[in-house]
Amino acid sequence: MIRLGTTLGLALLALSASAAPADDYATQWSLTLADPDAGAYAVVLDAAVYRQARSPALRDIDVLDAAGAPVPAQLMRTGDGGDADAVRVDLRWFALPAAENPGDGWSMAVDRAADGRILRVQAGTVAAPPGERPQAWLVDASALDVRIEALHLAWAADNDGIDRAYRVEASDDLRQWRSVQSAAQLVDLSRDGERLLQQRVPVAASARYLRLLPAQGEGSPRLQSVRAELAPPDRRAPLQWRELAGSPMDERGVAAQLFELDGRYPVEVADLQYPGNGTGQWRLYSREHDEAPWTLRAGPWVAYAIGSGEGANRSAPQPLSGITRDRQWKLVGADGASLVPRLRLGWRPEALVFIAQGEAPYRLVAGSARAERGAAPVAQSLEAIGKAHGRDWQPGIASLAQMRPLAGEDALRPGTAPSDWRGWLLWALLLCGAALVAGLAMSLLRKPRG
Repeated sequence: MIRLGTTLGLALLALSASAAPADDYATQWSLTLADPDAGAYAVVLDAAVYRQARSPALRDIDVLDAAGAPVPAQLMRTGDGGDADAVRVDLRWFALPAAENPGDGWSMAVDRAADGRILRVQAGTVAAPPGERPQAWLVDASALDVRIEALHLAWAADNDGIDRAYRVEASDDLRQWRSVQSAAQLVDLSRDGERLLQQRVPVAASARYLRLLPAQGEGSPRLQSVRAELAPPDRRAPLQWRELAGSPMDERGVAAQLFELDGRYPVEVADLQYPGNGTGQWRLYSREHDEAPWTLRAGPWVAYAIGSGEGANRSAPQPLSGITRDRQWKLVGADGASLVPRLRLGWRPEALVFIAQGEAPYRLVAGSARAERGAAPVAQSLEAIGKAHGRDWQPGIASLAQMRPLAGEDALRPGTAPSDWRGWLLWALLLCGAALVAGLAMSLLRKPRG
């Protein structure tokens, strides 16, 4: 009896030791570290990882060390870790004569180079009455082919105070003008040795030429320079797409198309692909499972495809109301939308950033109904390092090797219920052991003394 109890205890210990975290996952990828001494690494998740994940929040994706123990890890959007600095470019500018009513416009004679650069401006208008004569300016942005976020003006400091609104108009040919900013306030006020200064003019437009026209207020800056603030470079990963074919469904008398997504992709935009020429007005919904309510993600918006080849015209992808990992999608058309397009869902890969705690080699694991990645302050640690070493500091790169199944694959295949046979076996052995120990104790108590 004692020999049996000893054997049972050893079996229980062996079973417990084999229940390493890796056994809770369906799939693994070994990780290759580009710099073995970096200490912190970012591994970009690919489509195969998203297909294996079960958790809507990707909590079942983790990194394990050589002993099978999880290391500190946190999911991040690619491009996180600090915005790039906005770029500023000097622009050429020309003063326009003061006008009694700037809204009446100017008669301008402009000499331009072949590339569109302004060489000389002659402008005429109705003269302003004596007194304050606020200036207007023409800004040459023809050398830029990107969107201008704002203009930064610099003027002489020896003024009597400025608090004047300017409106901004844009043109590509110096003839047709459109308003891009109705009232941008320029301020330069001083009192008791302190100075209040506002020299930034929001634009948020793409144009070859801009003009700033004075509106209500006091004072007129004596302009010295104009710089264009350009949008910072986008550090995000490019969009990837999943194209889905739908199946018809009828929900309370409303015809729709149902789509099934094959992974936990962080979907952020949607697009519709017509087989030929087509147009329609659509609403897009998503949900996690059959029993969950539908949530409106985009629309109503008009999607179209007209023409073919290089001259084709297609509607732009539609941003969603927020990033979602839902598996079911529903497309509902307005009355008369008989042509059903294919649904394209756009997503950007994320990165799992981890600290190389424990011993290498490391592996990424995914696909579990019960294991969850622990919370770790990885982002705060990287932010502190970035402040110490500069914005350009980044964690090392870890790349995914070929996907391989783990012991839990049969039990934890995505889309199936887990078969927790280890837990059942462990409980059965514990109950058997408890029964044997109780039986041994009873036999000892019944044994005659003396």
